[in-house]
Amino acid sequence: MMRERENPNRGHNPLPNTTARRRGTAISSSPAPRTTTPPSGFPTTANAWALFAATTAPFGLATSQARDSTRLITGSADQSAKLWSVQTGHQLYSFNFDSPARSVDFSVGDKLAVITTDPFMELPSAIHVKRIANDPTQQTGESVLLIKGPQGRINRAIWGPLNTTIISAGEDAVIRIWDSETGKLLKESDRESGHKKTVTSLAKSADGSHFLTGSLDKSARLWDTRSLTLIKTYVTERPVNAVAMSPLLDHVLIGGGQDASAVTTTDHRAGKFEAKFFDKILQEEIGGVKGHFGPINALAFNPDGKSFSSGGEDGYVRLHHFDPDYFNIKL
Repeated sequence: MMRERENPNRGHNPLPNTTARRRGTAISSSPAPRTTTPPSGFPTTANAWALFAATTAPFGLATSQARDSTRLITGSADQSAKLWSVQTGHQLYSFNFDSPARSVDFSVGDKLAVITTDPFMELPSAIHVKRIANDPTQQTGESVLLIKGPQGRINRAIWGPLNTTIISAGEDAVIRIWDSETGKLLKESDRESGHKKTVTSLAKSADGSHFLTGSLDKSARLWDTRSLTLIKTYVTERPVNAVAMSPLLDHVLIGGGQDASAVTTTDHRAGKFEAKFFDKILQEEIGGVKGHFGPINALAFNPDGKSFSSGGEDGYVRLHHFDPDYFNIKL
């Protein structure tokens, strides 16, 4: 039986410090990120809201921000998901589980949240749907829906159009669409045209009509949200850990890199740790941004599409503003 416990008084244990970098298993304060000179039209270091999401990803923490920017939900390997006030930084509530919380996502309207938990001991992977109360004092830990997942870890789950479906993907490389009311499995991606290795990341377009997945098979794929039809494929030369789509232009952003343990004795360039930009329609690479010296684990665009942030295995977060030339790129 999957037991849940509520404890509204503590944060994640340990809660990653947004100004910290890791050295081995310890955490110590870090200097400001070093800047690099990117290709013409691509960004230099600057601010973006996605700082928190990019910062915490290297530490195993998933995040989702409410559309009105008042609340944040985080999921952690400490077996909890927590609600926070963005304005004050105070914890509003804690959903506690018996296995690590892998991903979190607010629904449109912020009335619901989907949380995935990892397989652990005898527990299978699972998708939990929680109702989010307007008044934090009225919040409860009861699940509106519990879906026992397939074998292996569910790395990401997001809401489909009008909150009627949940889209999930994970270790078995299969993308699934579930009915968000009944938990019934509606569609699965075709194993021939789909990913061949673990799906690591999943990002929805601004209008919700399509979504992007990244995989260890060194590709990212664009899918129709309703039909699960494969639309485009973006092939790269490194495992993909993070994906994002520009809300302003038809651009796809991909990050990842060779596992850090495999390049520790070689030049950091061998790991291919750049963030790569692709034309969404033509599927062609249009540029890249260097800087990280470890695999990129998180990418997020600012909602205005004029900047983005990246978080890496190296413990650094890099904040980037686009130069004016970026908005005039022509293939």
